[in-house]
This record gives sequence, C-alpha cells and structure tokens, in this order.
Amino acid sequence: MSASPAPQPRARVTLPSLAARAAAGDKLVMVTAYDYPGARAAERAGVDLVLVGDSGAQVVLGHPSTVPVTVEEMLVLAQAVRRGLTSPLLVCDLPFGSYEASDAQAVATAVRLVKEAGADAVKLEGGGRMAASRIRAITDAGIPVMGHVGLTPQTATALGGFAAQGRTVEAASRVLREALAVEEAGAFSLVLEAIPADLAAEITPRLRVPAIGIGAGPDVAGQVLVLHDLLGLTEGRAAKFVKRYASLLDAMVEGVAAYADEVRSGAYPGSEHAYAMPDGVLDAVRAGLGERA
Repeated sequence: MSASPAPQPRARVTLPSLAARAAAGDKLVMVTAYDYPGARAAERAGVDLVLVGDSGAQVVLGHPSTVPVTVEEMLVLAQAVRRGLTSPLLVCDLPFGSYEASDAQAVATAVRLVKEAGADAVKLEGGGRMAASRIRAITDAGIPVMGHVGLTPQTATALGGFAAQGRTVEAASRVLREALAVEEAGAFSLVLEAIPADLAAEITPRLRVPAIGIGAGPDVAGQVLVLHDLLGLTEGRAAKFVKRYASLLDAMVEGVAAYADEVRSGAYPGSEHAYAMPDGVLDAVRAGLGERA
C-alpha cells in the first residue's frame, strides 16, 4: 500500500478559479465531509470542493433520510469541517425546512452558515419557482449558491422515492428546464443527481456554470460522492453510482474486535503501554498510608 500523500500547500479554491478550470476542461472533484478527520482527508487528497451535506443526517447521525437534520446540527458539522480545511471551497447544504418558507428565511439560514460555520457557499435543492427565488435572494445577499436538480433527496417522496429521474420525455425536459432556471437565478454551479448519462451530457454544455454529477455519468464538469460511501463506511447496498475505493468499516470492525479480544485475554495493555514510577516512590506512599492508619 502506498504511503498517504504529505500535505502540500495549495492556493485556496475560489469561484473564479473553479470556473476557469471547468472552462479549461479540468474535472472538478467534490466530496462530502462532516467532521475534522474527514476534512483533513479531503484537504490532503487535494479535492476542489467539500460539501457538508445534509446526508450527514444518515451517515453520521443515523437517520433514515436527510429530512430530520436541523440547522443547529449542520452548524456543528460544518464548524468541524471548516477547522480542517485550508484550500478547498466549503459548501454547506441548507437543510429541509430552513429555506422553503420565504426568501427571508433562506437568507437568514445561509447567513448563519457563513457567519457561524465559515461556509464559502451554500447549496439548496430544486429548480422550480421557489428554489429560483431563494437562489436569487441568497446571491443578492452576497452568498454564493450551488443548485441541485434531478433526484432531490429532501423531497424524494414527492418524486416517487430514491429513483433515477429524467427517464421520460416529460421528466427529462423538466430536469433540463430546472437546470437552466437554477443557472439563470444566479447559481455558480449545480449538482445533477441520478439522471441518465445522456441527459447530463445534453444539459452540461448548455450551461455556463459547472455541473457536478452524482450518478449522472462522465460527461459533466465534475463528480461528487458521499465520503462514507466511497470509503466503505456505510452498511447495506450502495447506490448504483457508488464506487467504493476502500473498506474502512470492515477495517474498523476488525480493529475494535482485536482490541476487545486482547482486553478480555489480558494481552492489552502490556508493559509497553504502562507508565512506571521512580524507585522508592510507591514504598513512600505505602509508608504514608500506614502512618495515617
């Protein structure tokens, strides 16, 4: 196994640098992170963007969907990630229920994520009139916004569940319209999730902003995966588009099981894990206890 890459100083990723790289045909790399170690891994690996996704509701907090996570919980996750990042652009999801009510609510939530967690940008789902209005309001407040169309997990029930989108003429046309609407509203980038590769390849060149795919095939400006999925930290069947590059959950179980075995057998801790006292100190302690007795 090759050694992990040593940290190398990199210029901080900015919106202009992202746009320039995408225009030059360089693929953009985005991963999620939810804590300091995940952020450090992303930093050292040299990714371009880190997303504090509401997917943390599932892979970190154990919820069955992204819906239950709160703004306060997202703030805690994002603050930890911010401490671990120097170069990548930090994007934070607006959780369900934190932006739908009004433009003012959306701006207030986005401001909190920027002020209290240090996010560089926020992301919100949808491409209809509501989402477009929220994107305009947040960008007018000076906060960059990433859009998200196709499969939108926060409203997956309304879409018929966690299934690929855009597979009929009507559905494909809707995804295309929403992608263009998100761009028109002022988003600096957008995520295309779980749509046919041919559709993503049709949408991407029509956009002036980078489209980052997750389950959208190769013909997009970049890719994003959930860190826990790509590292093999999740149980159960992964989505079709997930490729696992490691099996860390298996390694974690193996390590904890080995520790438990050694504790039960008495093999751990050994003498090399224990602190020694200078000669005579313990005798003096015992003598003192004897005098008080």
